[in-house]
Amino acid sequence: MSEINNQSWSVIILCYNEEGSIKRVINDVQQILRIISPDKNEIVLINDGSTDNSGRIIEELIKNEINSNIKYLCHSNNKGIGESLKNGYKNSTCENVVMIPGDGQFDLKEFIPYKNFPPKSILAFYRVENTTYSFSRNILSWINKFLNRLFTGIELKDVNWVKVYKNADLQKLDLQIKSSLIESEICSKLIQSGHQPIEIESSYLPRENGKSKGASFKIILQAMMDIFRLFIVTRRFKK
Repeated sequence: MSEINNQSWSVIILCYNEEGSIKRVINDVQQILRIISPDKNEIVLINDGSTDNSGRIIEELIKNEINSNIKYLCHSNNKGIGESLKNGYKNSTCENVVMIPGDGQFDLKEFIPYKNFPPKSILAFYRVENTTYSFSRNILSWINKFLNRLFTGIELKDVNWVKVYKNADLQKLDLQIKSSLIESEICSKLIQSGHQPIEIESSYLPRENGKSKGASFKIILQAMMDIFRLFIVTRRFKK
């Protein structure tokens, strides 16, 4: 990728009960932003109704001048991945925008070779293996991938992992999905608009603290309820 004219980055961090990892993740993001986007950058930090000590930890961190680039958005109750993502994307202002989980399972150094990437493209990171996933979680991921291919035509290797978008293109989309399937809506609409996915092999770091919420009953139910809506939304976009 080009090393000329460093592109600016907005990194969205989603946090829901991540008191054991959120401080480390914020510090790690700050370090990587100094490398990939030293001139202009921001962190959009979404506290999605955490009930542990995450909020107090975050409030202490943002008092530090070194964290003056953080936009802190705190939901009074847990709204879920979809609504949190929409809020994060709406409040992002830099050229490139990406969401990472607050659990520290994404290796941020993977951004470095792609700090500048071309227009009309999506950086789509994919996990080679999910050895920390339970059998049921892997089955859920497979079903999700199959349904995305069936209903939206998306052929990405890992729809649910980290993706980097061009913010200007993202802001043009009228996002309607409210569940975790919002990423499927985004990818489908951008690919239909001529964007080229650049798929990048990604490590899946072990979780050091807390428990995964990705296969919670609430998240699965929201996604199942949104499958037909996703089909309608993406089909209408084609017309």
